[in-house]
Amino acid sequence: MPALVYLAGCSALPNGDGDEADLLVALSELDCEARWIVWDDPDNRAHEADLVVLRATWDYAERRAEFLEWCASVPNLLNPAAVVRWSLDKSYLLDLAGAGLPIVPTEVIHPGERPRWPETEFVVKPVVGAGSRGARRFAAGSRDGAEAHLASVHGGGVAALVQPYQPRVDSEGETAMVYVSGAYSHAFRKGPMLAGGDWDDSGLFASEKVAAAEPGQATRRLAEDTLDAASGVLGIPRRELLYARVDVVPSAEGQPLLLELELAEPSLGLSQAGGEASVRFASAIRSRLRS
Repeated sequence: MPALVYLAGCSALPNGDGDEADLLVALSELDCEARWIVWDDPDNRAHEADLVVLRATWDYAERRAEFLEWCASVPNLLNPAAVVRWSLDKSYLLDLAGAGLPIVPTEVIHPGERPRWPETEFVVKPVVGAGSRGARRFAAGSRDGAEAHLASVHGGGVAALVQPYQPRVDSEGETAMVYVSGAYSHAFRKGPMLAGGDWDDSGLFASEKVAAAEPGQATRRLAEDTLDAASGVLGIPRRELLYARVDVVPSAEGQPLLLELELAEPSLGLSQAGGEASVRFASAIRSRLRS
């Protein structure tokens, strides 16, 4: 009897954004019956699956508590609920900085607190959010607009991140490195997302210019160090992370800086990496079914 694998999406993207098309085929070739479910559908029967893999649950930002409660209720969820809980709050960056990683300089501003505004261009975004929703880029000295946006973020009951914008992103983009069961799989490059542009029809994420990439040695090293550090913070071997995406941007001096570590429901750029990436991911999923 085929193993039953559910890929979890949301009501706006009940079948994901198309990135997993080859993954569904690869899973079927490994005798896995893969289906999409909507995470908050009371009839999704997630508890009956052999494995539930978070893929496109991108409406969680405004319903974080409800989403985390659902994650905790799913017996065979990957990544696990405890990992998801840590990953959804971007203040984890401070944990990783404390472990010695070079991050984009980050200040976490809780409701009622005031930031030390950077003297250069800067970004204000909620600590809980996906697809650049709620992220705004401000010119140096644009305090009034930034104050208003900060108040809006705080009005939603969450803290905000204030980060100096890294200008080389405009020309070099950011590099996303994907790991499967702790091992490097592939990378892709994303163009700048905060310079204006279109949104996906779902309204859940900004449209991106994405292409396959070959990251340099220093960028790869930072990604490896990031997974090691996160595994230390979480108290698990890195191989227990079914998937991870490490987003790195260049500093003004060209040194790699950690922008984000996505462990909950990141887009993995499978369609940019060719069929072999989906085969690797399917194999990793099957290995969890047999462990």
